[in-house]
Amino acid sequence: MGEATRTRPSRRARELPPSPIRALAPLAEAAKQRGVRVLHLNIGQPDLPPPPCVLEALAEARRLPLVYAPARGLPETVDAWCAYYRRQGIEIEPAEVLVTSGASEALWLALLATTDPGDEVLVPEPFYAPYQGLLAAAGLRLVPVPPGPSLGPPDPVELRARVTPRTRAILLCSPANPSGAVWDRAALAAAGELARQAGLYLLSDETYREIVFDGPRATSVLELPGLEEHALVIDSLSKRFNVCGLRIGALATRNRAVMAAALELAELRLALPVIDQLAVTGALAAPRPYVDQVVAAYRARRDAVLAALAAVPGVEAHRPGGAFYIVARLPVDDAERFAAWLLAEFEHRGETVMVTPMRSFYATPGAGRDEVRLALVHAPETLARAVEILAAGLAAYPGRNSRTHS
Repeated sequence: MGEATRTRPSRRARELPPSPIRALAPLAEAAKQRGVRVLHLNIGQPDLPPPPCVLEALAEARRLPLVYAPARGLPETVDAWCAYYRRQGIEIEPAEVLVTSGASEALWLALLATTDPGDEVLVPEPFYAPYQGLLAAAGLRLVPVPPGPSLGPPDPVELRARVTPRTRAILLCSPANPSGAVWDRAALAAAGELARQAGLYLLSDETYREIVFDGPRATSVLELPGLEEHALVIDSLSKRFNVCGLRIGALATRNRAVMAAALELAELRLALPVIDQLAVTGALAAPRPYVDQVVAAYRARRDAVLAALAAVPGVEAHRPGGAFYIVARLPVDDAERFAAWLLAEFEHRGETVMVTPMRSFYATPGAGRDEVRLALVHAPETLARAVEILAAGLAAYPGRNSRTHS
């Protein structure tokens, strides 16, 4: 083995799936350097302010001793999570909750505590793009499951058909990023029954739990009977409380053996920041009316953007039931090429728009080729202008195809 070979990055790092944003970020920066204003619809970075209690806690942080917290999390933060779940109708004990650095760490710990390299995880499409990298880094095989109508939950028959002797878990997200699909109780129960019968873990990413626009609130897997040994919730405060930079989430499960394993893994990173944990306890203790106002804001944005997109020839937008994204199918040859062209070669009255191509939200070859995700993270007037720019770009794009509304 040559020295150059010995010192190159690991195969694990080299084979990670590429980020859908990484290739576009330099183009966005170059556009800004040319004096073009870029409207970012590419990332779920909320523009809404966090609850006042969060800012007040941060202002008081200078009085706190900067010491290590317990690996599980500060007792008051763990208790706040438990109280929050109880208000959702979910009885959970402190020993069944682990405070994490956002949903990403919660999922990472859940995967490491429940699977071994070479195992398979069933993941309904379209899925949160970083799932691919997280599973790959853990040595797992992502098995895609095609979506149901309107990018909704998959047919239970399709889910069951993909179970093999190597299947270890099902990973779902509800309300879903990117589609906004909300798994109703029946769909969630069907996935839970499959997990129970096949001896699988059911990992439920509930980051957007309270951001639901139509119908009843989202059901949690922790509400379903008979799944005490199977269900794990991946949670985060980033979206519902607009505190992405605090990086506070949680892993919750009634499977004490799995929780013990996750806690041992968490001890390897010692602890989470004390200030960040204390800053969110007030929000967990009194989520309303703040969260209701957040949901109302995103609902108004969703409705406005859907109406605007409906007037753009050839665009087919999926109506999300929750979260704060819209998936739109565009009349273009390739959404990645179009997104790059918008940044590198197009402007409309001194502005352009950055969108997220959907190809990395699927594992099925060719899926999502003409789709983009739009994040509703701007005021309504800015979103209206962004759709206007998108429409102008579609009209001028040389790779436009002739598809019209179906």
